[in-house]
Amino acid sequence: MRKMKIKIMTGRFLHIAAAGCAALLVTTAQAAAPGITGGTSAPIFDLRAEAARISQPDGATVYSWGYGCNSAPTGFAPAAISGANCPTMQIPGPTLIVHQGDVVTVKLTNNLPAAAGNTSILFPGFAVTATGGSPGILAPEAANGSTVTYTFTASTPGTHAYYSGTQGDLQIEMGLYGALIVLPSTIPTNCTGTSNDQAKTDNGESDYRLAAAAYNHAKSCYDREYLFQFSEMDPRIHSQAEQQANLACAQPNGCMSVETEPYHPAYFMMNGRSFPDNVDPNYASQYPHQPYNANPHMHPGELTLVRQIGTGRWQHPFHEHANHLRVLARDGNLLLTNTSNLAGPLLFTTTSTPGLAMDSLFYWTGKGLNWDVYGHGYAGDTSVCIPDANGYYTSNPAAPNYFEWCGDHDKALEHKPFGQVGSGGPVTLPDPNILANGPWYGGSPYLGPEATQRAVGATPIPPSGTVANSPTDEAGFAFMWHSHNERELTTNNIFPGGLMTLMLVDPRAYKIDEAN
Repeated sequence: MRKMKIKIMTGRFLHIAAAGCAALLVTTAQAAAPGITGGTSAPIFDLRAEAARISQPDGATVYSWGYGCNSAPTGFAPAAISGANCPTMQIPGPTLIVHQGDVVTVKLTNNLPAAAGNTSILFPGFAVTATGGSPGILAPEAANGSTVTYTFTASTPGTHAYYSGTQGDLQIEMGLYGALIVLPSTIPTNCTGTSNDQAKTDNGESDYRLAAAAYNHAKSCYDREYLFQFSEMDPRIHSQAEQQANLACAQPNGCMSVETEPYHPAYFMMNGRSFPDNVDPNYASQYPHQPYNANPHMHPGELTLVRQIGTGRWQHPFHEHANHLRVLARDGNLLLTNTSNLAGPLLFTTTSTPGLAMDSLFYWTGKGLNWDVYGHGYAGDTSVCIPDANGYYTSNPAAPNYFEWCGDHDKALEHKPFGQVGSGGPVTLPDPNILANGPWYGGSPYLGPEATQRAVGATPIPPSGTVANSPTDEAGFAFMWHSHNERELTTNNIFPGGLMTLMLVDPRAYKIDEAN
């Protein structure tokens, strides 16, 4: 896999030590919100609950249960993502992608060990009917080797969770959970043909969104989207389940005696993977039962839809560096004023609650930094920034500084690439020999084609124009997104790991290719 060079931003908008570790491990892989489709108007999904082993960055493989495809799905979305597959068991389960108003059918076959007993699926927020199976406390259940079929109308758009309704303390812990994305029935007209859409076209980028809006609301437009399912795992519970998996049993409640308390999780996962595995590509062959990654990218000025689901038992206080997130909805319910304006809060940390799904918008432009993130203002630079009514340069979507905040245009950190405050800048840039040394650091605090030119000094590291510092390669700003529970930044008590990833703000000159 091709490595990328990134700048680890420090200070008010930037993170330090843990992100420095991350810089040495990140690969070029974009997340999007991949999943499976079941056809039009009346989608059908044929799922199976099954056991398999999943891997962790510490080298361990953990016995787990998960939902997967019992037969090939009708299709995959986004269709352009290469190598898409749906194994018979995966964690999280397949992301089910439907449209508002669809009559959805989900068939579930129980292929878990007989000792596990019955299993089921809950679809919270929807009126579900079932055929086959046997009565359960929360939902009709499928006995070992049998099938139950659930049917519901996808009445509410947005992001939703689905998970086992049987022995939740064991079965959800073992991995029986997934996401349901309901796309809106209509797309507001202002969400299509935007200047950001034109910028993608002008720069040769494909569109990997599932839709142009998250809801039937004019302010729910977005340019990119990413799905994050947070979960934790106690390997002691999984070990007990594995040891008892071969017990002969014909009881609906199973024959396992697994202690689920006290609870001491050692693995913390986003989309079924811990850092740094979660920044490897979607459908990477080394994770046959963990197909989804968690590696968001964006360009300045793009609205990024962040879909989040809390799974398991713990809340996870997830902090997104670089900006607050504006909450759009919870469990598909838009948060609106009585005049239908957005009323969701701006959150510094989006705490995931078990079973809760949340949709939010993230935005970054560089406004307020008080310096030109594109490095304009050096000798010979002819770049222009013509402000629109909001102060941004949006009249030329093909420009490498499209969506620049014009108030900071030509405000270079220094008039010389490296030097002292006396050189004419508000700060003194650190010596690259001290700050970083390696092919994944861009060597410059700037975005765009000028970044490499500005990253030269008496001893540039890496040398300008080399493969390690190619002006056409990725040299973005890396903002660390991570749990604010420090233990959750570890994998089996090893740092860095767990609930950690990077939001990469890439220059317009770099094409974000979510097809892997």
